[in-house]
Amino acid sequence: MKISYLSTFYPFRGGIAQFNAALYRALIAKGHEVDPITFKRQYPNLLFPGKTQYVTSDDKADIIPSQKMVDSIDPFNWITSAQKIRKMSPDILLMKFWIPYFAPSFGHISKHQKPNTRSIAILDNVIPHERKFFDMPLIKYYLNRVNGFIVMSEQVRDELLSIKPDARFAYKQHPLYDHFGAPEDKTIARQKLGLSANKKTLLFFGFIRAYKGLDLLIEAMNKLDDSYQLIIAGESYSSFEPYQKQIDQNRFRNNIHPNVRYISDKEVPLFFSAADACVLPYKSATQSGITSIAYHFELPMIATNVGGLEEMVKDNETGVVVDKPNADNLATGIQRFFKTDQSHFANQIRAKKKELSWEGFAQSILDLYKTIK
Repeated sequence: MKISYLSTFYPFRGGIAQFNAALYRALIAKGHEVDPITFKRQYPNLLFPGKTQYVTSDDKADIIPSQKMVDSIDPFNWITSAQKIRKMSPDILLMKFWIPYFAPSFGHISKHQKPNTRSIAILDNVIPHERKFFDMPLIKYYLNRVNGFIVMSEQVRDELLSIKPDARFAYKQHPLYDHFGAPEDKTIARQKLGLSANKKTLLFFGFIRAYKGLDLLIEAMNKLDDSYQLIIAGESYSSFEPYQKQIDQNRFRNNIHPNVRYISDKEVPLFFSAADACVLPYKSATQSGITSIAYHFELPMIATNVGGLEEMVKDNETGVVVDKPNADNLATGIQRFFKTDQSHFANQIRAKKKELSWEGFAQSILDLYKTIK
């Protein structure tokens, strides 16, 4: 089949670009013709909270041969982009959708395709974690211009059906990120990061945003003892000052190690290899790409029971799930984790990894297409 894949690709960086690159490779491997289409302008610099939208020399980027076509804020560009894709006559217009900001451009392009083109959206989120008053009209506009959907968690499925009850969809969990290479020796990794060799080591990884609950994890450190240490690794999408104040006031502040910056792909093995567990203390969630990285490195997880996290982190199998996102529960869950035989978690994770292939995810898109063509 012929597939036009509209989303963010190289030279843009981040987890979504990595997801798209891996899925593009899987679709190509199945023998389909895939045209990757990305942005001329993804976000105006004024609206982007990080340091850069683009890969750097430190990133281990998959250089996908995408066309720079769409300007997210130029309606005239949406018209010409829709026309260009229409001339390609794809069987599927595949889109990765994660925030309402892209609803106007993606919705317009989807609506103005040939009748035989079917649009399929892979939904990271339907309702965003940090809502604004104009989100729902944009979301409804977009969903009503798409023929089928791939959801990666039950929460996203439920949100989709609450807005579009007749939606055609398929449920498939987030595949594993497998491009980061092999883990490093734990002792050497801790030495490189300036960590104690023998403490129980927790990792908070990824972009730092309010809904991800880093404040709860820092507070939980106060309820543990000196045998624990915490690595914070990721770029902050707001001021880190409130978290730093929390750290400074923590009785185990010397055991908390912030690395507040974008973590390049080549550094990822270092952080995951140094840890005993990856902690996802989220206050809300749909699914998380961090779980896929943790599975790749066979690192157990400690997660709150919010959104779709429990679908990816199985309590007492691939990690520990705590009932509610608060510091007391997190501290208790962390203690329970370290009382459990670590080889038990490793064996369960290896079994789970076999289920989460990119090939299987690509096939779910093709199977959905057959039901809506």
